[in-house]
Amino acid sequence: MADLPVLELQPEPAGPQGGGALLEVTNLSVTFPTDDGLVRAVDDVSFAVAENETLGIVGESGSGKSVTSLAILGLLPKVAEVTGSVKFRGRELLGLERSELRKLRGDSIAMVFQDALAALNPVFKVGAQIAEAITVHHELPDAEVRDRVVELLDLVGIPNPAKRADQYPHEFSGGMRQRAMIAMSIANEPDVLIADEPTTALDVTIQAQVLEVMERIQDRTRSSIVLITHDLGVVAGTADRVLVMYAGRQVELGTVDEIFYDPRHPYTRGLLASLPRVDGTRGTRLHRIEGQPPSLIFVPPGCAFHPRCPHAQLPDPCATKRPELHALTGLHVSACHFAEELPAMSTEDLAADADVAADEVVQP
Repeated sequence: MADLPVLELQPEPAGPQGGGALLEVTNLSVTFPTDDGLVRAVDDVSFAVAENETLGIVGESGSGKSVTSLAILGLLPKVAEVTGSVKFRGRELLGLERSELRKLRGDSIAMVFQDALAALNPVFKVGAQIAEAITVHHELPDAEVRDRVVELLDLVGIPNPAKRADQYPHEFSGGMRQRAMIAMSIANEPDVLIADEPTTALDVTIQAQVLEVMERIQDRTRSSIVLITHDLGVVAGTADRVLVMYAGRQVELGTVDEIFYDPRHPYTRGLLASLPRVDGTRGTRLHRIEGQPPSLIFVPPGCAFHPRCPHAQLPDPCATKRPELHALTGLHVSACHFAEELPAMSTEDLAADADVAADEVVQP
């Protein structure tokens, strides 16, 4: 597949923090009112994404990954209360007028949504929807827009793209709809691409192809990617740094090597121990983290993970004091009272360590 022609776009004005982080999220919290109480979906999350960097965000369902991304783009419902700070090129996005946010969405910051069937309009042709994503931000001749739509569909691996551009979403398979949505998100070569489970509906071959497309776009435009996924294999192969979330909180942040080879939070260790291994003994059962994630209305006091943690010391400090993020080595941080005391272990030892300690788990 050929590379896309580069769009002739007007350069954006530089932010006031020249050379700093492209996207900065500081003390971000999101709560939703319910009849049973406040749901704290995101609880004091902070991270920064540099130019040309890929940040992977991982965690179980309900850990706050998708809500974090929607808060960045201002796409949460009005009932949501969002506090903290989200800055793009030094410009505060929280509280920004909707008209100003619309200028950024899809152009400077784009998102690949998790459900392609819901994201695409069933009554418009796929090519027309991708074309609209371009023309709403840039005035280009119709012929040039059409050519770019076809190039985009070809870039993400859709066969016979010229014909497919004139078809409706129901005429696409699930994987093709996902790729069409990715084509729409990269149409304007955004500075920041937020990808929420972008390869969930794809087979392994197409998944690798789509990830390669994202990397090629990133290499050419020096854009940043925030990759939200359950697939730790995808993170290991594409991300520069990894943010691990649990119960709406960030529990660990570090480089890929730090997270995979020297995890410093019991939850991160549990996730890694749950991975199937091609070199494992046949018939060996996969490790699972005991218990269930907590309700975000009734998050346990202290460390939210302590009811499931094989290393928890109860009641003090794990069940009474919320652990703060503290630095380990380099940019590696962990929100565990005993992060530095956890024995250094390779990924080969994680499953054995988790199984031995599982007998000591205190159930919620």
